[in-house]
Amino acid sequence: MARPVRASASRSTGIPVCAVCGGGDFYEDHNRGEHICTGCGCVLSERTIDSGPEWRAFTAEERDARARTGSPMTLTMADNGLATTIGWSDRDANGRSIAASSRAAIYRMRKWQIRTLVHSSQHRNLSIAMSEMDRLSSQLGVPKETKETSALIYRKALDKRLVRGRSIEGMVAASIYLSCRIHKIPRQLDEVVHEARVNRKELGQCVRLILRYVKLKVPIPSANDLMPRISSDLRLDGGTLHAAMEIINRAREKGITAGKDPGGLAAAALYIAGIIRDDRRTQREIAEASNVTEVTVRNRYKQLANDLEIRITPS
Repeated sequence: MARPVRASASRSTGIPVCAVCGGGDFYEDHNRGEHICTGCGCVLSERTIDSGPEWRAFTAEERDARARTGSPMTLTMADNGLATTIGWSDRDANGRSIAASSRAAIYRMRKWQIRTLVHSSQHRNLSIAMSEMDRLSSQLGVPKETKETSALIYRKALDKRLVRGRSIEGMVAASIYLSCRIHKIPRQLDEVVHEARVNRKELGQCVRLILRYVKLKVPIPSANDLMPRISSDLRLDGGTLHAAMEIINRAREKGITAGKDPGGLAAAALYIAGIIRDDRRTQREIAEASNVTEVTVRNRYKQLANDLEIRITPS
């Protein structure tokens, strides 16, 4: 076996390279604890410390039983997932029955722990808000990362006392909507209103309030972000989707999309692209999939066709 040598770092990139052949591709042998260069086979380091657990598990149940750590910290829980609880069973950690003389003391400790968890008004507010956020995120199909961002937005709004005088449901729905815009998740305001327990006016007020007082970098909603979901619901061809995105890009270059609803623009572009690509869908089908009216689809597609000089023959 070759003598272990140190890997040198390139001055230009800072990426470690093999001191023998100059290669940058290494293989880590976990059984031997060695880092080996795949180009020449030189052992770059040995006796690497394994930071993993000393036990092995072959099933998920066995892994959970042997693990000595809890779930990771998350903002989607009122206590960040770090609080502990006293179980209701009358047995200790080893499974032995607790003596009758100690049960009264444990009952009192359990009762006072529950009281202290919801002692502050802010913690009670978070408990209600995170439960509503779980429900609304599940209904909208929001990914975990987007849900974490929405929880962070709500906590910032709570720290600035923006929730006072307003419904928790409205602020939670606004946080989820803004988080979807940050992560470019195709969720329109009407979709959030349909699943939330607030009306469109109240949700719009909460969104504007958060944007005004909380420092967030929220991108402007784009029609291209909505098109993949709408085209999937309409079962359009991939070429039709690409043609519709080209139409929106041309319209954006001419400044036609400024001040227009992204849902209406996406619906009109898909309608025009469907006619051009002979993949037609009716205006009613496109309007229902885009959550806009048929009048909006007609007005937007006529404007796009005239300004972009596209000749179409509507069905």
